[in-house]
Amino acid sequence: MSKKVLVLCTGNSCRSIIAEALINHSFNGQIEAHSSGVSSSGRVNPKAKKILVENEMWKSSYHSKGIDSIIHIPFDLVITVCENASQTCPIFPGNIPIKHIGFDDPDGQGYESFKLCFDRIKENLLPFVQTYLLSNSASS
Repeated sequence: MSKKVLVLCTGNSCRSIIAEALINHSFNGQIEAHSSGVSSSGRVNPKAKKILVENEMWKSSYHSKGIDSIIHIPFDLVITVCENASQTCPIFPGNIPIKHIGFDDPDGQGYESFKLCFDRIKENLLPFVQTYLLSNSASS
Protein backbone atom coordinates (compact mmCIF):
# COMPACT_ATOMS: atom_id res chain seq x y z
CA MET A 1 0.00 0.00 0.00
CA SER A 2 1.50 3.31 -1.04
CA LYS A 3 1.95 6.30 1.24
CA LYS A 4 0.15 9.47 0.19
CA VAL A 5 1.61 12.96 0.33
CA LEU A 6 0.01 16.30 -0.45
CA VAL A 7 2.20 19.14 -1.72
CA LEU A 8 0.48 22.41 -0.93
CA CYS A 9 1.26 25.83 -2.38
CA THR A 10 -0.68 29.04 -2.91
CA GLY A 11 -1.69 28.83 -6.58
CA ASN A 12 -0.80 25.22 -7.45
CA SER A 13 0.72 26.31 -10.74
CA CYS A 14 4.51 25.81 -10.39
CA ARG A 15 6.30 24.48 -7.30
CA SER A 16 3.64 22.09 -6.06
CA ILE A 17 3.01 20.66 -9.54
CA ILE A 18 6.75 20.12 -10.06
CA ALA A 19 7.04 18.47 -6.64
CA GLU A 20 4.01 16.25 -7.30
CA ALA A 21 5.55 15.03 -10.56
CA LEU A 22 9.00 14.48 -9.07
CA ILE A 23 7.62 12.45 -6.17
CA ASN A 24 5.36 10.36 -8.41
CA HIS A 25 8.27 9.70 -10.77
CA SER A 26 10.84 8.85 -8.10
CA PHE A 27 9.43 6.23 -5.75
CA ASN A 28 8.17 3.37 -7.94
CA GLY A 29 4.63 3.67 -6.65
CA GLN A 30 5.65 3.48 -2.97
CA ILE A 31 4.59 7.12 -2.55
CA GLU A 32 1.65 8.71 -4.32
CA ALA A 33 1.78 12.50 -4.51
CA HIS A 34 -1.02 14.99 -5.05
CA SER A 35 -0.81 18.75 -5.18
CA SER A 36 -3.19 21.55 -4.38
CA GLY A 37 -3.38 25.28 -3.84
CA VAL A 38 -4.81 27.17 -0.89
CA SER A 39 -6.21 29.53 -3.52
CA SER A 40 -5.73 27.65 -6.77
CA SER A 41 -4.82 29.64 -9.89
CA GLY A 42 -6.69 27.20 -12.11
CA ARG A 43 -3.74 26.79 -14.49
CA VAL A 44 -0.35 25.12 -14.68
CA ASN A 45 2.42 27.55 -15.57
CA PRO A 46 3.61 26.67 -19.12
CA LYS A 47 7.26 26.75 -18.01
CA ALA A 48 6.54 24.30 -15.18
CA LYS A 49 4.85 22.01 -17.69
CA LYS A 50 7.81 22.41 -20.09
CA ILE A 51 10.39 21.33 -17.48
CA LEU A 52 8.28 18.26 -16.67
CA VAL A 53 7.80 17.38 -20.35
CA GLU A 54 11.56 17.70 -20.93
CA ASN A 55 12.21 15.32 -18.03
CA GLU A 56 9.50 12.90 -19.20
CA MET A 57 7.45 13.42 -16.04
CA TRP A 58 4.40 15.27 -17.36
CA LYS A 59 1.01 13.56 -17.03
CA SER A 60 -2.19 14.94 -18.46
CA SER A 61 -3.77 14.44 -15.03
CA TYR A 62 -1.62 17.22 -13.54
CA HIS A 63 -3.69 20.36 -13.15
CA SER A 64 -4.17 23.25 -10.76
CA LYS A 65 -6.79 22.40 -8.16
CA GLY A 66 -8.14 23.57 -4.84
CA ILE A 67 -8.12 21.75 -1.52
CA ASP A 68 -11.81 20.82 -1.81
CA SER A 69 -10.99 18.39 -4.62
CA ILE A 70 -8.47 16.39 -2.56
CA ILE A 71 -9.60 16.78 1.07
CA HIS A 72 -11.19 13.31 1.01
CA ILE A 73 -7.83 11.58 0.39
CA PRO A 74 -6.25 10.10 3.55
CA PHE A 75 -2.78 11.65 3.40
CA ASP A 76 0.18 10.43 5.42
CA LEU A 77 1.98 13.77 5.10
CA VAL A 78 1.28 17.34 3.95
CA ILE A 79 4.21 19.46 2.75
CA THR A 80 3.88 23.19 2.18
CA VAL A 81 6.33 24.59 -0.37
CA CYS A 82 5.63 28.30 0.01
CA GLU A 83 5.39 30.60 3.01
CA ASN A 84 1.79 31.61 2.33
CA ALA A 85 0.65 27.99 2.24
CA SER A 86 2.48 27.27 5.48
CA GLN A 87 0.68 30.19 7.15
CA THR A 88 -2.77 29.39 5.74
CA CYS A 89 -2.67 25.59 5.65
CA PRO A 90 -6.06 24.20 6.64
CA ILE A 91 -6.66 21.55 9.26
CA PHE A 92 -6.92 18.10 7.69
CA PRO A 93 -8.99 15.21 9.08
CA GLY A 94 -6.98 12.96 11.38
CA ASN A 95 -3.59 13.74 12.83
CA ILE A 96 -1.70 14.36 9.58
CA PRO A 97 1.79 15.79 10.00
CA ILE A 98 2.37 19.08 8.17
CA LYS A 99 5.95 20.02 7.27
CA HIS A 100 7.26 23.14 5.52
CA ILE A 101 10.03 23.01 2.93
CA GLY A 102 10.02 26.33 1.09
CA PHE A 103 11.22 27.07 -2.43
CA ASP A 104 11.53 30.36 -4.30
CA ASP A 105 8.65 31.02 -6.69
CA PRO A 106 9.83 30.89 -10.32
CA ASP A 107 6.55 32.35 -11.65
CA GLY A 108 7.13 35.46 -13.74
CA GLN A 109 10.81 34.65 -14.23
CA GLY A 110 12.82 33.07 -17.01
CA TYR A 111 13.01 29.38 -17.75
CA GLU A 112 16.33 29.07 -15.87
CA SER A 113 14.43 29.84 -12.64
CA PHE A 114 12.17 26.87 -13.32
CA LYS A 115 15.17 24.62 -13.90
CA LEU A 116 16.66 25.82 -10.62
CA CYS A 117 13.36 25.23 -8.81
CA PHE A 118 13.11 21.72 -10.29
CA ASP A 119 16.68 20.92 -9.18
CA ARG A 120 16.17 22.30 -5.67
CA ILE A 121 12.96 20.35 -5.17
CA LYS A 122 14.71 17.22 -6.42
CA GLU A 123 17.72 17.78 -4.13
CA ASN A 124 15.85 18.85 -0.98
CA LEU A 125 12.28 17.60 -0.99
CA LEU A 126 12.78 14.10 -2.39
CA PRO A 127 15.31 13.00 0.27
CA PHE A 128 13.05 14.40 3.00
CA VAL A 129 10.00 12.54 1.66
CA GLN A 130 11.99 9.33 1.34
CA THR A 131 13.33 9.55 4.88
CA TYR A 132 10.06 10.67 6.44
CA LEU A 133 7.69 8.26 4.71
CA LEU A 134 9.78 5.25 3.75
CA SER A 135 12.44 5.07 6.47
CA ASN A 136 9.91 5.80 9.24
CA SER A 137 7.53 3.15 7.94
CA ALA A 138 10.33 0.58 7.77
CA SER A 139 10.94 1.00 11.51
CA SER A 140 7.23 0.88 12.43
